[in-house]
Amino acid sequence: MNTTSSTSAISKWIRETAREGHSIEDMIDMMLKSGYTARQSRRLIAETLNRPGIAIPVAVKHPNGLRTRHPDPPAVEIDGRRIEVSTCVETPTVRILEHFIDDDECAELIEQARPRLDRSRTVTDTGTNEVSTARTSSGMFFRLGETALITRLENRIAEMVGIPVDHGEGLQILHYDPGQEYEPHYDWFDPSQAGYKTLTAAGGERIATVILYLNTPEGGGGTHFPRVGVTACARKGSALYFAYENGDQSSLHAGLPVTKGEKWIATKWLRERPYR
Repeated sequence: MNTTSSTSAISKWIRETAREGHSIEDMIDMMLKSGYTARQSRRLIAETLNRPGIAIPVAVKHPNGLRTRHPDPPAVEIDGRRIEVSTCVETPTVRILEHFIDDDECAELIEQARPRLDRSRTVTDTGTNEVSTARTSSGMFFRLGETALITRLENRIAEMVGIPVDHGEGLQILHYDPGQEYEPHYDWFDPSQAGYKTLTAAGGERIATVILYLNTPEGGGGTHFPRVGVTACARKGSALYFAYENGDQSSLHAGLPVTKGEKWIATKWLRERPYR
């Protein structure tokens, strides 16, 4: 198999490989090693396996659990709305999504969260949650399905990435005032940390993050990936999706300081197994 293979030849290979029991993840890895890009691999696999008589799984299977399905351009249709994919990065896997949440939902979510805000905490190497100078926002967590709005947003996220709702941690709302930020960090857990087993006992490793931007700061507040030079601007109604696997170092990211106004976001962390 190589990049000069005809469409019919690669389609035949995909069908035969799928019948042999290989997962989509396995096929993508094999195609990447043969010179295809991740986007080409996913497109060809999706086009082939969507043909009548061949089922495509809702989410990518993995020995340790599920992996998310990446939203591909130009748009995805979810929950009666067209969510446009405006930016794609392959390493790490990053998608910027437009019109994910509407103005009324943003306002309602902020008002539901506002009375319960407290100083944000970070997870330590030992698995505890502590206040850190690296994270200066305030925030709170909703329980899964706590309100009708939370349920609707959780279902929307789950449908977009092909991961059941119960694989998600509770939706976290964060509020940043001018000067507040979240310094560069990873969302996945480091297996070398003393608290790794504690952190992954419920739900396993984190596999992807979805950030919803609930307002547009007057200045700053974007999400920056310093190792690839990409910044997702904080724009009301948009969302940022990024996936990471096997300790992806390129997924290092930061919540840039708010320079003027305030920033409200909602963060959903997704796990490889049901999170309890």
